[in-house]
Parts: sequence; C-alpha cells; structure tokens
Amino acid sequence: MDLTLWPSVSNGWTSLLEVVTHVDDAGWHGVVVEDHFMADGAGFGAVDDPRLEATSVLAALASATSAVRLAPLVLSATYRHPAVVANWVATLDHVSAGRMTLGLGAGWQLNEHVQYGLDLGTPADRLGRLDEYCMVVRSLLDEPVTDVAGRWFTVRGARCEPKPVQHRLPLLIGGKGDRMLGLVARRADEWNMWALPDVFAERSARLDRACTTIGRDPATIRRSTQALVLVTEDRIRADAFVRAAGGRAAFAGPPDAFAELVSAWRAVGVDEVIVPDWHLGLGSERADALDALAAAVADR
Repeated sequence: MDLTLWPSVSNGWTSLLEVVTHVDDAGWHGVVVEDHFMADGAGFGAVDDPRLEATSVLAALASATSAVRLAPLVLSATYRHPAVVANWVATLDHVSAGRMTLGLGAGWQLNEHVQYGLDLGTPADRLGRLDEYCMVVRSLLDEPVTDVAGRWFTVRGARCEPKPVQHRLPLLIGGKGDRMLGLVARRADEWNMWALPDVFAERSARLDRACTTIGRDPATIRRSTQALVLVTEDRIRADAFVRAAGGRAAFAGPPDAFAELVSAWRAVGVDEVIVPDWHLGLGSERADALDALAAAVADR
C-alpha cells in the first residue's frame, strides 16, 4: 500500500516545503497538490483562506524533492488549456526525472468560476469538455503531431516537445458518478475519489463494469482514495470531528486504528491512500503524526 501526502497550500511556502521534504526523506510514495484559487467556504475552508497556486508549487517541488511522485489533485479542465498543460507536465517530468502524474478533473467549485468570470457549465458540458481535454493531452504527450477538432478544443498540427521522460506519463482522473467512471474507463491510467471502504468498493465495482463494457482490463487502472484525518486518542473529539466533516469521508483516532482503515481500503482494491495534513498541526507535531501513521501502516 502506498501512502501519499496532501499538504495544505494555505500555510505558506515555508511550511509546505518543510512537510514535503519530510515525507520525501521518510520514503512516502507521493505528494499531491489541490488546484483551487480560493476555498469554497464549506468543505475546503473559509473563503478568505490563502491558496498557493498549484502549478507553481509543483514546479518548485519538482526541484526540491528527489523521490516522491508529484501530481495535481486535480487540475480543472475549465480554466487550463490542455495544450498548455501538456507542455507544462512534460517539462516537469524532465525536471523531476520522471516523477509526474497528471491529475485532471471536470471542475466543480462555483465561487472561483464566478469571481474570475470562468464558464463552469452544466454537468454534461463539464464531462464532454474533460473527455476532449484528456484526448488532446494524451495525444500531445504521446504522438509527434496532434490534430483535434472538437466542440471544446481545436488543435492543428500541434506538437509538444520534448516528450516526457516516462514512456507513458499517467493520467489520473478524479470523480465518482457513473458517467465520470465511464470516462475514467476510456481515458485514465489512475482513478481517485474521496471515500471510506464501503463506498469505494461500490464505485470501484461500477468502474470495473465500465471497463468490461469497452473491453478494458480493470486491473490496468490504478486506484487511490483519501479521507480527512485527525490523530487523537480522545474518542469524544474524534466523534465530533467525523460529524463536522458533513458527509465527507473522514477518520479520527489513534494511528493503529488508521492502519486498520488502510487495511480495509486495501481489501477493496485501493492501491494508494492519500493523507491530507490539514488537521495534523504544524512543524514537529505534524511530522510526528505523519511518522506515526506511516509506522502503524508499515507494522500492520
């Protein structure tokens, strides 16, 4: 089972770099960074929380780390052109010596689209846009020349050089609905969603069926998930934390209980567990919590 860190981008660059280099040295599998310009005022914090920009952070981390895989979780197809993103991730694959995964999503956060005058569109629009987006990116990363004339994107005789270091740079798609899982089956190398084991098992089985429908081996899609995490021995505090999550997947308890949860995820086909550090404190408190979680998982 691989463990990946999701560091907060709201605590400033120094704090973010400190925790990322800690897990890089400690042997964690990866680091992912969210792609939002502001919080949504609900599940992702107060609307006035600061946010470091994802592509800049990942570019800096590509040089500041040596072992962890790096990925955005996930870039929104609504405000980043696929040709620009393909060139960006190919360059970072060289900077990181082949450690990039490109996470893509359909977009969902209304307030940042309204504030910046960006078109979010209907769910059907977002799905169609993301489908074309993945097609353009995949071709640019893999083929000498790309021609796509779609509803959302048009590229003609387009090149993306140099190609990534990796023979096939992985595309990760985040999402959970039936239509999105159909897109994952067609386009993705990896799939991600927020979920505890029971929900993950049901959605994963649905993805398996979508793969079978198009003749793809479901085992060719890597699978990852995450939940909010609080390390505590206080049962009352733990219960209050989970209730406050408002339905978002959440865990609160001691490290050995987290290891039990990881085992349950593994049993339903999870390859990678992503740990947000948002409720683990700062500095040495955060480092100790991450070390305790990793040690408990390793022991189990």
